[in-house]
Amino acid sequence: MSTSSGLRATQNQRLALNTSLQASLRVLQSDALGLTRFLEEQAAELPALILQPQVPALGEWLPRWSGVVPFDEAAEARVEASGPSLVSHLLSALPGLVPALGDRPIALALIEAVEPTGWLGRPLAEIAQATGASEAAVLAVLKKLQNIDPAGLFARDLAECLRLQARDSGVLDPVMEVLIGHLALVAEGKWERLARIAGVEVAALRQAFARLRGFNPKPGTAFSSLSSPLREPDLTARQTAAGGWEVALNRSALPGMEVRAGGEGEARARALVQMVAARNTTLLAVAREILLHQAAALEWGVEALRPLTMQEVAARLDLHKSTVSRVVAGAAVDTPRGTWWLRSLFSKDMGADTGAAALKARLARLVAEEDRARPLSDEALAEVLSEGGVVIARRTVAKYRAALRIAPAHRRRVRG
Repeated sequence: MSTSSGLRATQNQRLALNTSLQASLRVLQSDALGLTRFLEEQAAELPALILQPQVPALGEWLPRWSGVVPFDEAAEARVEASGPSLVSHLLSALPGLVPALGDRPIALALIEAVEPTGWLGRPLAEIAQATGASEAAVLAVLKKLQNIDPAGLFARDLAECLRLQARDSGVLDPVMEVLIGHLALVAEGKWERLARIAGVEVAALRQAFARLRGFNPKPGTAFSSLSSPLREPDLTARQTAAGGWEVALNRSALPGMEVRAGGEGEARARALVQMVAARNTTLLAVAREILLHQAAALEWGVEALRPLTMQEVAARLDLHKSTVSRVVAGAAVDTPRGTWWLRSLFSKDMGADTGAAALKARLARLVAEEDRARPLSDEALAEVLSEGGVVIARRTVAKYRAALRIAPAHRRRVRG
């Protein structure tokens, strides 16, 4: 037996991305915040690249922020529209509840502090300091805003959320107060002890608990998942005097860029400037195509969203579908109806020129407007949603309802 050593040449195929292509892909699929951070990193390495400070923010988009949902790129179907905008809903009720103009800054600060659950996410003392008002004045405005439907919005904790809903339903009696005031005992099932505290029989306590279970601990979750995070959007959409829509880049969301001639890394800096320009051009073209198709939603709201796929947009612009997917990832557009994820404006066709996102919005509205004593079943919701030529099965309604975190009918029922 003998052994030998030697060299052997083999050939295989592998796609390798060079540094320039990697940078180009990163620029293409970055939102404004991510791109700004990338440019700051590059400016630190390239003395020839000069970043200019961002111009003052638009400011107008902030009150139209409508909640936060994590953007899950791996689950595209879950980022479709799911209902009306939370903050748009709050702002529409503001004039009637807070008529005094002097209280409006406090009210807006409270609305900006509302979390996706509908709860208040900042302490009153912090809001008072930010607005220059007294804590008592902030509390007085908060009490007014807590009258906005659905009940439970602007709660500072679970107990207050449930108490607001019990009061709204007319069931905030001494027994219910005991349950809400001792939620830890309720969670442990200490019915005998709770009955002694309330001075009633266990049966009466359980009856009150059945009503308590019908309340929604997160009343804000029925609202739109279109909304983008609380940061400056990449784009803006504004209605023109002629009635059309103008889509533009939000220049305040990105720093200005200059290249110093003769500076170290000049070639790379110029290439980077070209990449950003190409990204902006592609993003703007894609956004205009999407929003042109969804003009009715800009005018009337989420329920008017039409079916649209990335492949359709790509074909119209002579782009690859992957390019459309990359450029809309994480990008947000500010509209009069809210600041929305651009990617959430794609929607599956459900017939009669109606998108799945529009049906989710209608479902959320139907549940919000239903008689709490006689909530609509999934079958009844399917029947209403199928009007006008749309065909939607009961199991699809159940799937949408679960995605919107809406309880089934028997759990939404409130007994008088």
